[in-house]
Amino acid sequence: MRVSVVGAGLGGLALAQGLRGAGIEADVFERDPGIVARFQGYRLVLNLSGFQAVRDCLPTRWHPLLDEIVMDASAEQLILDPQLNEIGKLGAGRTGIVVDRQVLRHLLLTGLTVHTDAALTGYDVLADGNVQAQFTRRDPATADLLVGADGVTSAVRGVLSPHTTPTDTGVRFVIGRTPLTDEFATLSKAYGSKITGDGVSLLLGAMRFRTPPKQAAEQLAAEVTLPDISDYVRWAMILPPNGSLGDLTAQNAVLSRMEGWHPELRALIEQADPDNSTLLSIRVVKPGERWASGPVTLLGDAIHATSPTGGNGANTALRDADLLRRCLIEANEGRQSLLSAVDDYERQMFGYGAEAVHSSLEKLPAFAPESKLS
Repeated sequence: MRVSVVGAGLGGLALAQGLRGAGIEADVFERDPGIVARFQGYRLVLNLSGFQAVRDCLPTRWHPLLDEIVMDASAEQLILDPQLNEIGKLGAGRTGIVVDRQVLRHLLLTGLTVHTDAALTGYDVLADGNVQAQFTRRDPATADLLVGADGVTSAVRGVLSPHTTPTDTGVRFVIGRTPLTDEFATLSKAYGSKITGDGVSLLLGAMRFRTPPKQAAEQLAAEVTLPDISDYVRWAMILPPNGSLGDLTAQNAVLSRMEGWHPELRALIEQADPDNSTLLSIRVVKPGERWASGPVTLLGDAIHATSPTGGNGANTALRDADLLRRCLIEANEGRQSLLSAVDDYERQMFGYGAEAVHSSLEKLPAFAPESKLS
């Protein structure tokens, strides 16, 4: 069996790793001109199921390394005012495993065949049941299965399910990160909490590695090269609906909305890495009517993009990867046909994927009360 995976995000890479470990050929095609063409290095909180999914997709020899580059998540999820006074609670404290997306992505990339600068332009299902994908600037690729793991603007989805389109919630946010130094030790109660004031919300989260990733890889898995990165604070400011930066940089746009805020909060933004600060929009993709099962399917944000306020986007994509991996192993071992395996995956994925999107949108008003979908 041969599988073509379109998209080198966490879900697509986890699937490719899992298939590779089972002896199934998997090629990854990425539209970006290079693996590090854009920054993808923010912290994620994985629930226990999401973390187990990524473990199951990785070779067991890398499990000690994975365990060394994560941290336990535990936060009260308070609501604070701009002077860091507690004024409420968001809900029950959140637990799980904190990972850095950039570090995890480099681990998942290890040993895979990844073709960059390969934007998909279309695909054809051939007479023999195989599928041939066409790309810009490279030859077509033929496989038994094509998996669209290419995000909210999925080119694969555009052909497979053109009626399934992203919905813009109208919410914008600026995200960035700042090195975690002793200067910010007193902000610890704000990590995992929401700071609210002047029509905006600021969310903070700490990333503390048990061992620096580059050092951990050198000690535990010599064939793996991980980024040389230190502890940091991830911050995100949610702007009013349809907010924009105007002529300001992302960093200055945040500071302009923090007049009179606690000096340590302002210092946190002032000392951020400007290259890792950017404006993003919150768009969702709701799974609609299922297409007829065949040698093409979708995974992750390509079919069920969630609002980040739900904290379940990466978890659901990794769940997809592990589920599809298991189904395809059954097909490869002759326990069911390929089309039956894909149908089994899609039937389950559509159910929990739709629930993940719904759950994330239910939580969005707590952070952006005027969102279009609240």
